[in-house]
Amino acid sequence: MSNETATSAAATAADKPQKRRMPQEASILLVLVGIALLYELLGWVLIGQSFLMNQQRLTIMILQVSVIGIISVGVTQVIITGGIDLSSGSVVGLTAMIAASFAQSSTWGRALYPSLTDLPFIVPIIIGLAVGLAVGYVNGQLIARTKIPPFIATLGTYVSARGLAKWYTKGQPISGLSDSFNFIGTGAWPVVVFLVVAIIFHVALRYTRYGKFTYAIGANMQAARVSGINIESHLVKVYAIAGLLAGLAGIVTAARAQTAQAGMGVGYELDAIAAAVIGGTSLTGGAGRITGTVIGTVILGVMTSGFTFLRVDAYYQEIVKGMIIVAAVVVDVHRQKKRKTR
Repeated sequence: MSNETATSAAATAADKPQKRRMPQEASILLVLVGIALLYELLGWVLIGQSFLMNQQRLTIMILQVSVIGIISVGVTQVIITGGIDLSSGSVVGLTAMIAASFAQSSTWGRALYPSLTDLPFIVPIIIGLAVGLAVGYVNGQLIARTKIPPFIATLGTYVSARGLAKWYTKGQPISGLSDSFNFIGTGAWPVVVFLVVAIIFHVALRYTRYGKFTYAIGANMQAARVSGINIESHLVKVYAIAGLLAGLAGIVTAARAQTAQAGMGVGYELDAIAAAVIGGTSLTGGAGRITGTVIGTVILGVMTSGFTFLRVDAYYQEIVKGMIIVAAVVVDVHRQKKRKTR
């Protein structure tokens, strides 16, 4: 091919209009709108009520997903690196128990630490965050330093953290929390915490070196290492942040319930992973956004609230949720194949 022909072909290709693809978040948002409208239609047809026009139902739904949302922000970052975190639900239970034990009021006659009641509310918050950070740090060290697969490492801390939560008070709940601590879980504060966390890490992933390193490790770990990224150190940071956010979720959970039990957070890790995957985070790593995860979290909330609204048995809810997760993974695999063939 002559130079003139090659130049002409290149010019023709440049002049050819490029297809504009819909942003991934926009397509996920359309799914959310479609699900909500479907529930609205079914509500009028089956029970003669509106799903979307009930403010109390929508408020409860948003409050319920806020805790899952906080966890899912951390889990999203872990999945982007190509890892997984199964320990977050147990971390919620552990941090809820420990934070609550330092948030008890002196008016409660059976305080776990009678000499440490009526502490400033910031004390149990810091202690709870420190516990979550510590568990996340252990996860990161196990994965980065010993090369244990993330599934196995976080499965181990999942079991251990739940066992510690039960051992801490020999299975007894903790009650009598101070009003200043409980305030964190009242009104719209859980939603505010969720949104602030989402905004912070959306900015961190998109506009900072931390985000660039996170995506680089998930896209190609070997190439990231060759480019000078300290893989081990960064993975420890990512898992520590995930643990920190799970600890924050445990604090909000205890404040909302105004009590703490070792069984808090059971299954939350699966909901958080589901929210991230539904929101477009690739389980193979290297792709995902916090905005998509936020929408995915709301989709989970709408689904759960809609099933309850339509009086669908809880067993069927779990079946459908599992099918949706599988469908989201199938879509992700198909998307990855299309990217590789380009």
